[in-house]
Amino acid sequence: MPIKVGMVSLGCSKNLVDSERMLYKLRKHGYKLVTEPGLADIAIVNTCGFIQSAKEEAIETIIELGKLKEEGTLKKIIITGCLTERYREEAAELFPEADAVVGIGNNKDIVDVLDHVLANERYINFAPKLDAELTGDRIISTLPFFAYLKIAEGCSNCCTYCAIPMIRGKFRSVPMEDVLKEAKWLAENGVTEIIVIAQDSTRYGEDIYGKSKLPDLLKRLAQIEGIRWIRVLYCYPERITDELLDVIANEEKIVKYLDIPIQHCDGDILSRMNRWGDESSLEALMSKIREKVPGIILRTTLITGFPGETQEQFDRLAEFVQRVKFDRLGCFAFSSEEGTKAAKMPDQIDSETAVHRADIIMEQQMLTSAENNEKLLGTETTAVVEGFDRFGECYFGRTCADAPDIDGKVFFTSSQLLNMGDYVRIRITDTLDYDLIGEVID
Repeated sequence: MPIKVGMVSLGCSKNLVDSERMLYKLRKHGYKLVTEPGLADIAIVNTCGFIQSAKEEAIETIIELGKLKEEGTLKKIIITGCLTERYREEAAELFPEADAVVGIGNNKDIVDVLDHVLANERYINFAPKLDAELTGDRIISTLPFFAYLKIAEGCSNCCTYCAIPMIRGKFRSVPMEDVLKEAKWLAENGVTEIIVIAQDSTRYGEDIYGKSKLPDLLKRLAQIEGIRWIRVLYCYPERITDELLDVIANEEKIVKYLDIPIQHCDGDILSRMNRWGDESSLEALMSKIREKVPGIILRTTLITGFPGETQEQFDRLAEFVQRVKFDRLGCFAFSSEEGTKAAKMPDQIDSETAVHRADIIMEQQMLTSAENNEKLLGTETTAVVEGFDRFGECYFGRTCADAPDIDGKVFFTSSQLLNMGDYVRIRITDTLDYDLIGEVID
């Protein structure tokens, strides 16, 4: 019987792409892939180590798998990803239940890692992080009609609160011909929505071609037959050019949606974060984007409780958010990460205050979202079908205004039988918190 392998992929969509590439290698070498680690002989955990909550999730997952191993349900445990890359030898000591502890540079050799543990070795190895593969075959583990397209690895922005450059290394773009090849393969395999991702998508191509090539890449992606929606995530504000906005405005397949993590609006805090801008420049940028791309959905992320954030600076942020009215927004309390410059800064804010401030921002955003949704009542839009809700006796999916997993849903009825991945026209009839309710237009 073939050996059964289960993968637990934690953290971001960029990590998920790494997991999908490992899964392909394992299947190619004859391993049987199972979706439940409890049904596997070998479990692989692709960890996240970005912030404290992600580290805690990884630790809890490994402990739970360790219990399955003690019971004899599971034979071997392999851990890889950002947590092990960040802590290396400490991780090997912390998780005695793990049969292999490897870094991100070893993911391309995951079959070799399994060979070691199947030979009853405890394998600890950390290949150079710059060895992490930039492209390669993969198994799509998302819903079959959409997939993430990772166009770069690592980051060179060195924000003072962020450990990603330490974990993933410098920013490295995937050559454009490789990106396009992968995108065409996705389209040929039924993917109709491509979600372009990198730690900083707007920096794509600078290291290879001497300038940002994101606009050129998007235009070429839009030419691929079978692709219906192209979504771009993680665009840094200082690199959003007129050329990029013109491409988004003019290419029909590129959804009018931009994820722009600004983190704050106060110029002093942004400077200490090693981030661009201030209240005036950021507000001007958002106005410009909305003017050049009418109807665009703007998403951002914010951090409250950064070291030294005064009540006045937080109030300014709250007023800024109320004024700009982002369509989508996530706000997180500052997480002090060892090894980062921000962790050593004076005037650290207590976590209770930071969390309270984040809650205030999110309460504001809920009101903004409700206002925006009210404006949609009676309008028509296109949605992609994700499934059927048996309890609600209706279908659910997303409009182009919503990215998977992070944004809202639309729940709708239909007189006809629909399939996952169908694109349908719906009329919005009601709202529900961040979600919409509608009906298919026959």
